[in-house]
Amino acid sequence: MSRDRVPVDLNDQQQQVTVKVGLIGDAQIGKTSLMVKYVNNTFDDDYIQTLGVNFLEKSVNIRNTQITFSIWDLGGQREFINMLPLVCNDAAALVFMFDLTRKSTLNSVRNWYRQARGFNRTAVPLLVGTKFDMFYEMSDQEQLEITEQAKKYAQAMKAPLVFCSTAMGINVQKLFKIVLAKTFDLKLTIPELAATGEPILIYQQW
Repeated sequence: MSRDRVPVDLNDQQQQVTVKVGLIGDAQIGKTSLMVKYVNNTFDDDYIQTLGVNFLEKSVNIRNTQITFSIWDLGGQREFINMLPLVCNDAAALVFMFDLTRKSTLNSVRNWYRQARGFNRTAVPLLVGTKFDMFYEMSDQEQLEITEQAKKYAQAMKAPLVFCSTAMGINVQKLFKIVLAKTFDLKLTIPELAATGEPILIYQQW
């Protein structure tokens, strides 16, 4: 398989597979909120900022296989950069996140990507913009600029691009379906959305 991934036959009997997913990006962009929303289906916009590394697990069943997502969330403050290897090592997917309402957090993705790739060159990359519910209230011009820049970054990273809202539950479940599909080369039938103003969902282009 591509990217040196370990082949897994999801038709085998009673398999158990762990998929480690790293969430990486600046502070206060919604990494913990996304993780908790996916695992516990709850949202609280008052989370205490992550100090170091958090992780949660969630198991899903596909065919005869139990797949456990081990989701690792790295605090975005620069003093925690020495913990980046904990999140990156052995990860099947690295989710590079930014706040759609703060362009600076998108600009930071380049540096996060470069450093993370130093520890893990084979993980599937994804680019995820958070707080789409707030982004949707911004001017058309601001939405266009950020969307176009995000598309360029995603293309350069050869990464799926997803805009999500943890508060509204937009694209949270779909994001992890894409992680699963990209990790195990499964076919997805989720419709793509690529127009400015939509909750972007692009995973087939590159």
